[in-house]
Amino acid sequence: MPNPKELKEKIEKNLPGSIVEIIDERDDGMHYKAIVKNEKFGNKSLVEKHRMVLDVLKEDFKSGKLHSLSIEIKE
Repeated sequence: MPNPKELKEKIEKNLPGSIVEIIDERDDGMHYKAIVKNEKFGNKSLVEKHRMVLDVLKEDFKSGKLHSLSIEIKE
């Protein structure tokens, strides 16, 4: 399972300019919340912004390394 630091670094690396906070919501290493702010999100819809974040982590989901992620987009 990725840890919060690894998730933060992966999102920031793949979405340059992002400010990311990762919270382990249940303190179990499986249920995370990503709070992401990025000026490049611009006029994209909320769904498009979520997809941008999820695309960065899709391999982690496919491999089972990442179980649950809620996303909060900050403007």
